[in-house]
Amino acid sequence: METRMNMERVNPKGYAAMLELEKYSASTSLDKSMKELIKIRASQINGCAFCIDMHTKDARKHGETEQRIYALNAWREVPFFSPEERAVLALTEAVTLVTQGHVPDDVYNEARRYFDETTTAEIIMAIVTINAWNRIAIATRKMPAQD
Repeated sequence: METRMNMERVNPKGYAAMLELEKYSASTSLDKSMKELIKIRASQINGCAFCIDMHTKDARKHGETEQRIYALNAWREVPFFSPEERAVLALTEAVTLVTQGHVPDDVYNEARRYFDETTTAEIIMAIVTINAWNRIAIATRKMPAQD
């Protein structure tokens, strides 16, 4: 597979706007590991090879374990994730798969059990941001670099 286009080069203003959204997301109070779990899980669901590659590497840099990264797509089946992380992963899945039942009240309310309204908003923005990046990378066939 080959990259279809370089979005940054072809549409620099649009790409710059996405970078600003990413900068905002990076500036929030959310734990860096939590942000990477959101990015990896959404990217797994969307099938974004570029983002999975990038964010698993970033997660390792932030101290995430191989075991948790490998088990992330089966997070409900393993004891490696805290209740707060489980709530965020459920919300990540619901927002990413919004056409499959929207975001159910029980999923949203479970996140609110652990996070105040501001933090919940930051989590939702992180989910929305990675989903946008996934769509750009998938549509343009952005390829991960071979190490």
